[in-house]
Amino acid sequence: MDKIVEMIGVDKGFPGVQALKDARLELYKGEVHALMGENGAGKSTLMKVLSGIYKKDAGEILIRGKPEEPVGPREAQALGIGIIHQELSLMMDLSAAQNIFIGREPRLSFGRIDDAEMNRKAATLFSSMHLDLDPQTVVGDLTIAKQQMIEISKALSFNSEVLIMDEPTAALNDAEIADLFNIINKLKANGVGIVYISHKMDELKRIADRVTVMRDGQYVGTVDAKETPVDQIIAMMVGRKVQHDPLVVPEISDVPVALEVRGLNRGKEIRDVSFKLHRGEVLGFAGLMGAGRTEVARAIFGADPLDAGEVFVGGEKRHITSPHDAVKAGIGYLSEDRKRYGLAITMDVAANTAMPNLENFTSQLGVLNESEIDTATQEMVDKLNIRTPSIHQEVRLLSGGNQQKIVVGKWLLRDCDIFIFDEPTRGIDVGAKAEIYRLIEDLTARGKAVIMISSELPEVMRLSHRILVMCEGRVTGILPGGEGTTQEDIMTLATQRDTNQQNAGYIQ
Repeated sequence: MDKIVEMIGVDKGFPGVQALKDARLELYKGEVHALMGENGAGKSTLMKVLSGIYKKDAGEILIRGKPEEPVGPREAQALGIGIIHQELSLMMDLSAAQNIFIGREPRLSFGRIDDAEMNRKAATLFSSMHLDLDPQTVVGDLTIAKQQMIEISKALSFNSEVLIMDEPTAALNDAEIADLFNIINKLKANGVGIVYISHKMDELKRIADRVTVMRDGQYVGTVDAKETPVDQIIAMMVGRKVQHDPLVVPEISDVPVALEVRGLNRGKEIRDVSFKLHRGEVLGFAGLMGAGRTEVARAIFGADPLDAGEVFVGGEKRHITSPHDAVKAGIGYLSEDRKRYGLAITMDVAANTAMPNLENFTSQLGVLNESEIDTATQEMVDKLNIRTPSIHQEVRLLSGGNQQKIVVGKWLLRDCDIFIFDEPTRGIDVGAKAEIYRLIEDLTARGKAVIMISSELPEVMRLSHRILVMCEGRVTGILPGGEGTTQEDIMTLATQRDTNQQNAGYIQ
């Protein structure tokens, strides 16, 4: 195979952080090369150097055997390098076609944009991807999964020979992942080299040819994806074996109820949803994309209005019409979109940790005690093993896993009784996942009640004492956690569109 990219001895530092040190990577035509490592290992930084977003401090980059140093994304694109970022960078008010060809629109006479030609080109791209999408659809009206497909289409529109995919399946369901993998296989057949960043171990065997592992900004090794056991790759990533103890499902019938909802309704998104959550319990929410899981969570937290329904906390009826009401009732919500709803990313770690708890750090005269904030934040950083050079580091400069821990930390500091975790491990590595799992287990051991929404069925089964399954806004059943439930059991209920009264009714 022909080598397209070789990165040798690459260094990159930021104030207080050495992000890359002697990092290495090589990519051949027609291969999928998985780049693995814990959050903060330097994977995304290395790819941002390759794609011209960051300038390296030292090292060498060879493109088709020739030394190159992209000094911006446009220069990288001219070299045939495209990148699809984990965080989408689309313009929500523009159409799909306009997003793909922005700055490169086909023109008519007098410089007018040829909308018909632009839409035709976009339609051709979508057809090649087997994507049923109108090029004139406004991007803001699409699901995250469809938005992700537009990002991929945009990268392909540059006829890239090197395609970098950073967590491309994070927001996709199984059917959409299968479509994406079909697209990747076609790109491989056409000689495109793909760098594939993912934390989903099951994807390695399905799509990757080789795996390069990084740890703490340094190169650890490169192995064959098909021949190397997953446990060995995990050990390379974290420097240790990650073990999960089997879930012990307690008897909850006599345990006090922390949260009860009755007859929640909101348009077609939430239809007569009722359930109980006990103290010390993890109640997993499972279902396909669009099932209504996040909508229920946001309604309980007061982020979205309800048409009907009642919420009881500790047996007391609460009128929750805003997140402020929910926080006062002892409910904390960790959104699936942490950057949009969970963090003020341009503020530092201390400010984000203290934000829901300001009254605890404010004097009677309304003056914030910053030293107390710093002390409490540092204790939380130590407790959750948040990797940051300082509690005054801007959150946007931290890895996804550390950002997630900060969201957890602010609600721990608030000492909520009920925690709603919405996709708590999306986009974080196996080591950080294990820490989040231990954190959830510690919370329930202290009598806290947890709702956990996850699209990863093994995760739901691993952590949940009971599993509530939804389809098209309704509860279709509830299953025991642990070894008493299979993925097939969950998927049967997740696709059960026959929502009769028995399935939609009140479930204890």
